[in-house]
Amino acid sequence: MEETKRSLGESIAGLDKIQLFSVVLLFSLGVLSIFSAGAGFDGRGSSYATRQLLWGAVSVVAFLATLKIGYERFLREAYLLYGVSLLLLLSVIALGMTVKGSQRWIDLGFFRFQPTEFVKITLVLVLAKHLCRYPPLNFASFLGGLAVPALSGILVLIQPDAGSAMVYGVIAFVALVAAGAPWRYPAGLMASATALLPFAWHFLREYQKARIRVFLDPWSDPLGAGYNVIQSRIAVGSGGLLGTGFMEGLQSKLRFLPEPHTDFIFGVFSEEFGFVGALGMLLLFGLLFWRLVEAGLRTKDARAKVLIAGVSTWFWFQMLQSIGMSMGLLPITGLPLPLVSYGGSSLLSFSIALGLAQSVYVSTLKSYT
Repeated sequence: MEETKRSLGESIAGLDKIQLFSVVLLFSLGVLSIFSAGAGFDGRGSSYATRQLLWGAVSVVAFLATLKIGYERFLREAYLLYGVSLLLLLSVIALGMTVKGSQRWIDLGFFRFQPTEFVKITLVLVLAKHLCRYPPLNFASFLGGLAVPALSGILVLIQPDAGSAMVYGVIAFVALVAAGAPWRYPAGLMASATALLPFAWHFLREYQKARIRVFLDPWSDPLGAGYNVIQSRIAVGSGGLLGTGFMEGLQSKLRFLPEPHTDFIFGVFSEEFGFVGALGMLLLFGLLFWRLVEAGLRTKDARAKVLIAGVSTWFWFQMLQSIGMSMGLLPITGLPLPLVSYGGSSLLSFSIALGLAQSVYVSTLKSYT
């Protein structure tokens, strides 16, 4: 397909303003929540919020650079980019920094980052290219499509990072469907995965088993593995209809809520802004998801459709999982809430993915003008 060349100014003028509005507002709410959550954690609210704003500035540059380059050029180098990301995952296993029992970080001294976040970008790109070059219309090509994400999935499970592995799996599943795989293949894959669940239990580490147990019954270990879930549910419920008010949430200020600025940021926000605020945040995520899907529906490029399907699934799944675990509705995985949770790696990777999505949207403008 012929690549459409546009100046950065033309691309910015053609951005999906509704999508951009939802992203900026979600990020702003995240900074406020990070500031509030950190205020109860050794008084580091200003430090956390400032660093998040700095990462926001870096992410804007990355977004604009991605928009300027265009999704077509990224797709052209998809195999190379995915190969580099696999090497980064291997380097994590060999030399990575261990945090809370998982070896997920590469520490460069002046900053550290999680390669697992950037693999999500390259996985979406390589699936968009591979599945359109080799459509999963027969069983052999379907298995070939599964082998691509399996490479990164196995490497993150070794770290171990089951949450990211789940994200990779969901992205791959939806990408295969979007690429036209006959339903009997995805349905068979789901049935096989379900049948293997009892066997998977034996390969889980003890802390992972504990997370599943406390998901089923948090009060089985209220001062241990179940503590996080119980405190997060209390925080969400304490907000009531309108919330306790900004900076007035007791669960984070009194340090009852663990990891308030990262894993359980939704609990902090819900306590202070209540049901109305939480509903507003969910509506913003819904708006973002709708505009992502709209970009995929508009494009005539099959590769772009698979790309948008992957990005949309990534955002939707992590939003659902992060909010669900904060409410005790899903097991704890440690996945960040997109655009809201504290963390440079996740924010930067989300911004690059949004740049790719906006590039797809801008590329369709000529057809609609």
